[in-house]
Amino acid sequence: MMFAQGFPSYVCPGDSISCEAGPFTVLAQIVPDDCPDAPDQRQDGFWPSLYADAPGFIGPGPNHRQRFAEAQAKAEAIMDGWRKGDWFYCGIVLNVSLEGVPLATHAASLWGIEANYPGADNRYLTEVANELLPEAIAVARETLARLARHAEALEGA
Repeated sequence: MMFAQGFPSYVCPGDSISCEAGPFTVLAQIVPDDCPDAPDQRQDGFWPSLYADAPGFIGPGPNHRQRFAEAQAKAEAIMDGWRKGDWFYCGIVLNVSLEGVPLATHAASLWGIEANYPGADNRYLTEVANELLPEAIAVARETLARLARHAEALEGA
C-alpha cells in the first residue's frame, strides 16, 4: 500500500493526495507549519563558517575561501526565498476514513519539512506520506476496535 500519485513539484498549503489501503481511504495533506522560526534558527550550521569548531564549518582544503563564498551565497538565496514565501515549512498530515466516515483525523504526521525548497522537486513529501501510512492505518484499526467495543457495551446495556 502506497500513494500512487505523488505531490506535485510545486505545492500549496491544503494540497493533498489520497490512496486506498484495504477498506480505508487515506488522505495526506500539506499543512503549514505554525513554528515561525527562520531556516537559520531551525538548522544548526545553516550559515557557513571558516572556523573548525563552528557547526557550519565548510571543511579544510584548497579553495576554502571560494567554497565559503559559494556556500554563503547559497544560504543567503535560501533565506531570501523563505522571506519572500517562495518556499515554506509544512507538515504532512494523514487522515483515514472508512466508507466516507472519518475514523482518524490527524492519524499520523511529520512536521518541519521544506516544501518548494530551492532546487528540490518535493518528492520527499510523498516519501514522508508513504512512511507515515502504516502508522495511520494502525491508528484507524485501533479506532475501529474501540468503536466495536463501545457498540458491544451499548448492546449489552
